[in-house]
Amino acid sequence: MSKKTLSLGGIILIFVLSMLLLWKSNVNSSQAIPASVIQVYFDGEYKIEDGEWQKIEENTHIPTTKGDVILKGNFHMLTPDGEYIGLLYKDIPIAFYTNHINVTIKEKDLEIVLDNENLLCGNSACAENWIAYSFTYDNEDPIEIIIHNPHLFGNSTAIDDLLDKFCVWNNIDFEKSVLDVGETQRNLGTLYVIISIVILGIALFLTVLYIKNYVKNYWIIWLFGLIVLSAGVYFIFSSEGISFWNYSIVSNTIIPGISMIFYLFFIMILATIFLEKTKKICSISVICMGCINLFVFLLPMATNMHFYDMLLYWIIIQSIVNIIFIISLTIDFFTAKEINKWFCIALFLPLASFNIDVFMNCIGRWKDGVSSRYIFSFIFIIVIIMILSIIPQNINSSIKAKELEVEKTMLNSQLTESRISTMMSQIRPHFIYNTLGSIEQLCELDPSKASELVHNFAKYLRGNFRELANPKPILMSQEMEHVYHYVYIEKVRFPDMSFFFEMKAGDFYIPALSIQPIVENAIKHGLMKLEKGGTIKVVSFETDTHYCVTVEDDGVGFDENNLADEKDHMGISNIRARLKTMVNGELEIKSIIGKGTKVLIKIPREEKE
Repeated sequence: MSKKTLSLGGIILIFVLSMLLLWKSNVNSSQAIPASVIQVYFDGEYKIEDGEWQKIEENTHIPTTKGDVILKGNFHMLTPDGEYIGLLYKDIPIAFYTNHINVTIKEKDLEIVLDNENLLCGNSACAENWIAYSFTYDNEDPIEIIIHNPHLFGNSTAIDDLLDKFCVWNNIDFEKSVLDVGETQRNLGTLYVIISIVILGIALFLTVLYIKNYVKNYWIIWLFGLIVLSAGVYFIFSSEGISFWNYSIVSNTIIPGISMIFYLFFIMILATIFLEKTKKICSISVICMGCINLFVFLLPMATNMHFYDMLLYWIIIQSIVNIIFIISLTIDFFTAKEINKWFCIALFLPLASFNIDVFMNCIGRWKDGVSSRYIFSFIFIIVIIMILSIIPQNINSSIKAKELEVEKTMLNSQLTESRISTMMSQIRPHFIYNTLGSIEQLCELDPSKASELVHNFAKYLRGNFRELANPKPILMSQEMEHVYHYVYIEKVRFPDMSFFFEMKAGDFYIPALSIQPIVENAIKHGLMKLEKGGTIKVVSFETDTHYCVTVEDDGVGFDENNLADEKDHMGISNIRARLKTMVNGELEIKSIIGKGTKVLIKIPREEKE
């Protein structure tokens, strides 16, 4: 059995186990009440504000966003196995699950408000919490339960949760039963947090080493670690029974909200790094969303506005921004390289699943990011494998980079000599004499053209002298400016020669004075040996892996076997050495006697930065 087959089998096994654990968690979380306690159900009717009374039936959805809701009826008890016991008796504590709502109970002339008012929560009902209440008399006459949503909006399934989760509160056993329901999800969240700390530690290690050509990979590892951390925190604090695990009730609302905000924000940043065709609009979206997130964090601190009340506006804006990213990722998917296609898919799914969760929560079908939890676990398995393939590559590159530092130090002095040699080889006396002679003749025949020739000659000389003090590569577009000035001078001397330039790519770096000497070689060794005319064509373009430049002429050509002595071909060995050392580039020459010569320069894309 091959290693590839074993690896694929391991991935599938891990994925299946993760899905089973998450499925178990969601099944437990969707249970109406813990399976080990006496169940209670409310039989009666409800109305919204001053509306008509309606029968409470199984799977009835009662919204909290249309006004106060009044329930009227009786509580009935069932055994844990579902067998009917009878009406709820007095002095038996009943558990109320209040999900961002206030509850008022009316028993005849008695009115009790269960409003979560305590030092850890406040009276805003800004939390999910369990509250115990014991009725003071036998529940024979109908009682009323008034549910009030104190927020600008609210969890639309809050009343459904309240009705589904009524049960008898048996102190510690009840708390343990509720905690057990969310245990699997909390364990998964804890696992993700631990893994995120390991990933962030590796990212810090690689950042300290710092390799110029792998900065993008650092960002991938950093962002993925932060995404996993945010998701892990969300898993923990959105699990069932969190109020018995963390007694700071309000933080059980704030922490999941903040973790989801960071989770999506880091995903958007990661997507922007990989996007190419739509990078600009996505970069603007990330900046705008960052400002909105900051506003969501700061406004509740500066005003009486609750963080929970800000979430509706954030959800609406985030959903719109998600659509922008979903469209952008779809566009890039069809033009991306194979590895980037996988990243497009991996980043598309969590953004889409968030919007699905928002929609399903609005219609009361599910809550707490069920879709997002499944999708994250699926993406986590895929991306962790991709990250694990990146990390060894970075570590190996770090070791090699350290080894190359010594070699590059030794080459620096050679490069300096090479630059001086290149510059001096370009400023040859006979070229200067010929150019000045042309200027002298044009001063009498065509003064305006003489002025233009002086301008280009000055630009040409300035470019050569600037190279003497410049140890770094320059943009291809800058190098071509130097070529244009040189070609203008030569066209004055050789008007029957033709020059064509096709710049399909110019945003990459190349050692200065790399193209102009090759063009000069083409004129001197190719076109000048023709009886008349000749053409030189310079083209720059890019492939998936390289930036390329070709200089092609239709001159006399030469025998490639005689190229070993490159002294006759002005600075070719010099250019070849500088390309290799400065941008890890290559120079190839193909020539056919009687047909012409083609020079190809290839520079790896990762050398752009």
